[in-house]
Amino acid sequence: MNLKTLTRSGLVGLALAATAGAAFAQAPAAAAPVPNKGDVAFMMSSTILVLLMTIPGLALFYGGLVRAKNMLSVLTQVFAIVCIVSLMWVVFGYSLAFTNGGGLNDFVGGFSKAFLRGIDGNSVAATFSNGVVIPEYVYICFQMTFACITPALIVGAFAERMKFSALLLFTVLWVTFIYFPMAHMVWYWGGPDAVGNAAKAVAEAGADGKAAAQAALDAVNADAGMLFKWGALDFAGGTVVHINAGIAGLVGCVLLGKRIGYGRELMAPHSLTMTLIGGALLWVGWFGFNAGSNLEANGTAALAMVNTFVATAAAAVAWLFVEWAVKGKPSLLGMVSGAVAGLVAVTPAAGFAGPMGSIVLGLASGAVCFVFCSTVKNALGYDDSLDVFGIHCVGGIIGAIATGILVNQALGGGGIPDYASKPGELTTAAYEFGPAVMAQLKAVLFTLVFSGVGSAILYKIVDVIVGLRVTADQEREGLDIAEHGERAYHS
Repeated sequence: MNLKTLTRSGLVGLALAATAGAAFAQAPAAAAPVPNKGDVAFMMSSTILVLLMTIPGLALFYGGLVRAKNMLSVLTQVFAIVCIVSLMWVVFGYSLAFTNGGGLNDFVGGFSKAFLRGIDGNSVAATFSNGVVIPEYVYICFQMTFACITPALIVGAFAERMKFSALLLFTVLWVTFIYFPMAHMVWYWGGPDAVGNAAKAVAEAGADGKAAAQAALDAVNADAGMLFKWGALDFAGGTVVHINAGIAGLVGCVLLGKRIGYGRELMAPHSLTMTLIGGALLWVGWFGFNAGSNLEANGTAALAMVNTFVATAAAAVAWLFVEWAVKGKPSLLGMVSGAVAGLVAVTPAAGFAGPMGSIVLGLASGAVCFVFCSTVKNALGYDDSLDVFGIHCVGGIIGAIATGILVNQALGGGGIPDYASKPGELTTAAYEFGPAVMAQLKAVLFTLVFSGVGSAILYKIVDVIVGLRVTADQEREGLDIAEHGERAYHS
């Protein structure tokens, strides 16, 4: 579900709504909501789980998939990205993602909360229930982990051949100009109380105040990112994280070119044991990723949890048996890859789809991603080292579009949230197949173009400044020694 914080603009919307109708204006002020300790503990635990996904989860998953001479380089790249993006997030990233951006508010936020200005231990962020909040520091940390893992995912597309300096420069540029705006466009809005109070003002306004109250409600609804206003549903990051990173990875691997010896030399994973450990940690951490995206511990978080179980299992089984049928043998690598594909696909749908719909989604994503990581990749000849595009972008597209279908309550879904029809409570809007799916398609296409074109420009800038690729001799020697002067193994 779309995430948000109770921003300054949201408070302005509340003030406008409060003055719109006489009855509402004269009502006694309600006590400000305070965080529930259970929700706080749940969100802190979820945040730590998402960090676990990245380090060591993603680092080990990717590290096991490369050749031994590049193991340490992948670990270093992922760890460095987490550290650098964490600092960028608190300096200006959180502000760009989750504040009002003035004239550019459709696309990006502003700098009103740069350096976390104005935030302290008493500041709160909204959840998805009216009158329920969590500490803003917790929300900042939770969203920070998403900002960290997204560029780290890209690493797998051009593993074993990109300069470390180029990667760091690209990461700084990419999160600034691609990730932070995408997070704003999809997840920024005023919050349920801003919408609910403004809608209540409309309902209670007299004839003289009705127009002003409606204008205040319209202003609250307008204070949101562009994709959010399109009606795009993304519970935990199908567009923001997976399609965004996946298409950036594809562009990167094409621009860097193939690894030396690709298609002629054996480039098998050096440690599927490490890959299994990393993949299992990804699955464990993903419960924080998906269930935590509900921002409070309730039934929707439980729904996201069960969906994260069953979609993942279904995708792993689908990949396993499709590969078995095609290649004659079932592989551990295939099963773990399928599990990740299922996790990716269920991410945007986790709190919207029902469990049975999530199983179908998992089965579809496991089978389709297998085809893209084998048949399509081989036919087109691009060297996506660790199948970032085939799993994250393709799986994210499947999940994002399917969310528009599986949210339908007739299919067991949770329904599209509506905070205005019954002010002060969350209800579900009437489901319409065409608009729901079209909103998802528009969001997918926009993400592909925005991230694809934007990433291509940033790669070219980095290439001009420091060069993208290591020398042929360095690539043959391995990045562990050539770039870092260390080895992962000494046996």
